[in-house]
Amino acid sequence: MFDILIKNGTIVDGTGRKSYRADAGIEKDKIVKIGKLEGSRTRREIDAGGKIVSPGFIDIHNHSDSYWRIFLEPSLPSLVYQGITTVIGGNCGASIAPLTDGRIIESIQKWVDMRHVNVDWLSMAEFGEKMSTRKFAVNFGTLVGHGTLRRGLVLDEMRRLDKSELKVLVRLLDQAMQSGALGLSSGLAYSHERKAGWDEILELAETVKYQGKVYATHLKNESHNLIFALEEAIDIAKDSGVSLEISHLKAAGKENWGLMDQALEMIDKAREESVDINFDVYPYTLTASVLYFFLPDWAVEGGKQMMLKRLKAESLRAKIIQDMRRKAEYDYGEAIVASSSVSKTLAGRTLAEIAKGQESTVEEAIINLLLASEGRVLIISDCLSEENVRKALKHSLSIVASDGAGYGDTYGKNGELVHPRSFGTFPRVLGKYVREEKALELEEAVRKMTSLPARKCNIENRGILAKNYQADIVIFDQDKICDKATAENPFQYAEGVSEVIVNGKLALSEGKLTEELAGAFITA
Repeated sequence: MFDILIKNGTIVDGTGRKSYRADAGIEKDKIVKIGKLEGSRTRREIDAGGKIVSPGFIDIHNHSDSYWRIFLEPSLPSLVYQGITTVIGGNCGASIAPLTDGRIIESIQKWVDMRHVNVDWLSMAEFGEKMSTRKFAVNFGTLVGHGTLRRGLVLDEMRRLDKSELKVLVRLLDQAMQSGALGLSSGLAYSHERKAGWDEILELAETVKYQGKVYATHLKNESHNLIFALEEAIDIAKDSGVSLEISHLKAAGKENWGLMDQALEMIDKAREESVDINFDVYPYTLTASVLYFFLPDWAVEGGKQMMLKRLKAESLRAKIIQDMRRKAEYDYGEAIVASSSVSKTLAGRTLAEIAKGQESTVEEAIINLLLASEGRVLIISDCLSEENVRKALKHSLSIVASDGAGYGDTYGKNGELVHPRSFGTFPRVLGKYVREEKALELEEAVRKMTSLPARKCNIENRGILAKNYQADIVIFDQDKICDKATAENPFQYAEGVSEVIVNGKLALSEGKLTEELAGAFITA
């Protein structure tokens, strides 16, 4: 007898092959049969007539860990409503394990009220044990953050590592991967990782290759120096042999949009030269970042305290503003404040509006905001090309990912905004780019959301709808699936997904959240 029988659905199995009509039987947490199952006995029957039945979506680039959402709201509603059944954390160089000291979490987690943080682990093995006893709605796996390793070793010092320190870093990474971490991530655009030398990244990448895992990198530059940064990442992969994942590939700033074609050509050429390379992309022209990204590089050298000291120095303020204007690749004034530690009333206002209220220039308003908030301001900017987003989604090596986190629709009551990708990424691809624009075939889009990220992260028995695979399944109406979230009002759940099954349990039933928290901590 089946525990769940899904009848009359159209199977899109995640491999990219054409869809077909079939039923699917689930026992406990496994898919045990796919075919014509009329007359089969079952405890629960789901009629998927007129709907698509596919593997649950795997979000290879998620931040529900670093924003603490997986602990604060483990039902992760905005993810479940999208059909996401697995998320990979530890991205952009920031993971919440391994830690050399529990207090290190304070320097890693920039946007969380630390009163809500309870860190009762240090090593990746301890983290895995703790996560295995927790309840959350979706499966969770993690990369090891390069920035986390570095801060655990040299705290806020901005410098090259010596040979003995690099050995410690390599040992920590190796131990974490042996304990189940899926690979390594770096955030080379961030101040704490900018000082990492070629030898440091290469040795870490070689360690990842030895373990047969993945290296995901937030490139050192995603605007005017995109090509140089991408070339550097590809060279690391060539020299180490590591499987490379480029995080949220983009060309930011209108004058840099033309670089996307060259970047995609470089990726194609690298694959032709046997580099195991992929990249992830989210389907929006909006970006989200920290406000201090608008400052010149030299102004943020040495970490937050050094940055604030320079911003306070009258002798340096004029030079910072001058360099900001010279560096500007898009209109700072159009950026929207998403959250800040200054005042909740700033959320949703553009930097131009804030500057007008201060009777200052936009550059001066940015400096004032950074000083008042001690550097803690997140912004959303519309600075990407829609054509480039479409090209990236269509590319054979791209993987769909949110770069977001899981929230409830009431989160906005705290006076903050989030990027709409946290609520709409996967349905937006299926609705806008598959159904409406026909830029992608449905089967190919689902492959980019399921088997491709599973293969990239070496996640076994997930990502394909087949016998003996884990029962992570999403059922959706391809005629109705769509995103509702916008930059102005992101707290709107996606529509069109009726059922989400995680490890054989219904997280979403008839379009409504259940009380099931059946997610597992996954390792590779």
